[in-house]
Amino acid sequence: MIEVKNVSKSYGPVPAVKNISFTVEKGHIYGFLGPNGAGKSTTMNMITGCLSATSGTITIDGHDIYSEAIEAKRHIGYLPEQPPLYTDMTPFEYLSFVGRAKGLSKGELYDQMESVMEKTGITDVADRLIRNLSKGYKQRVGIAQAILGDPDVIILDEPTVGLDPIQIVEIRQLIQELGQEHTVILSSHILQEIHAVCDWVIMISKGEIVASDTMENLLASAAHSANIIRLETEGDADAVQKVLREIAGVQDVSIAEKGGRLSVTVKTEQDAQVGDEIFMGLRHAGLPVHSMTDGGTEGQSALEDLFIQLAGESLDAGAAYAADKAAKKEKKKEHAEKLPQGETTLGSAYYTEEDASSPKDSPADVKNDDTEEGTYSPLFEEKEDEDK
Repeated sequence: MIEVKNVSKSYGPVPAVKNISFTVEKGHIYGFLGPNGAGKSTTMNMITGCLSATSGTITIDGHDIYSEAIEAKRHIGYLPEQPPLYTDMTPFEYLSFVGRAKGLSKGELYDQMESVMEKTGITDVADRLIRNLSKGYKQRVGIAQAILGDPDVIILDEPTVGLDPIQIVEIRQLIQELGQEHTVILSSHILQEIHAVCDWVIMISKGEIVASDTMENLLASAAHSANIIRLETEGDADAVQKVLREIAGVQDVSIAEKGGRLSVTVKTEQDAQVGDEIFMGLRHAGLPVHSMTDGGTEGQSALEDLFIQLAGESLDAGAAYAADKAAKKEKKKEHAEKLPQGETTLGSAYYTEEDASSPKDSPADVKNDDTEEGTYSPLFEEKEDEDK
């Protein structure tokens, strides 16, 4: 149905997607899973022809998405992360507009509009202005425009972001119903969502595909690698770590403090039977065990463990990023101190030490770092001085 072959996308020197390849077959609900910034939306936009690839090919039912765009797009319904709604229209008016843009005849259009409004549950709000609808109903209108025209493949990019728990459940149920008649690609960074809805998972991290298989096979592969034991104890966390890590078969130990107790997750080798040894080891060390359960390898926890393993996502990635930013700023500061007096950045003699004394960033900082207050340029300051 869809073939993505050796596709890359770069923004200037920065690669967003790196030589990815995968195939989407009929009859599945695919979960396109990855952390924020992994390249999910970029890939979805390339598949739908909204964004050109730097290299590689994408075909939809044998049609190239770029050279045969009209034929290829007839097979696709797309809901971007931000639904493309005209909020001064009603859902009825908006779907009528979208249907005509898709080339549906008048008789066919109204039959399909009635069908998609019923499927998505928006018939009762068809005559209200879209801007007055809740976010959940706006998402439903967005899904309705995606399935209008009965496309073979429906692509949904983060369809439940910003919804409340009840709306999330309703949208997930709708996606499962759509999967009975269409092939669905659901892009999300939410593990629970992928596990609840999808039967095939494609994992992407840092612009690269790290896994592509059925949900059943991915969970089975997690089961072959490790078991999980969860327990509650109290006392010194370092002492708990020491006891558990000395037990043969224990691969990893993570500890979190909750309500004065220690919540411990122990990852063990698949065939290791270490429950009794863990209990007795902690007991002999004077560390009482209040509860202990075999977490197994099923469900969301297994998928989460597998994703962290495959994607190489560190739990302290935020701290690492902050440390990297701080190191870069310190390096710039050292560089500035080595420059001649009266000049604070190489090639920018107009930017003086007087300017540097202000809390604003230097041009080098503005170019390389994100600022919360927008972009600063000393050129504007010079212009203001001339006006004075």
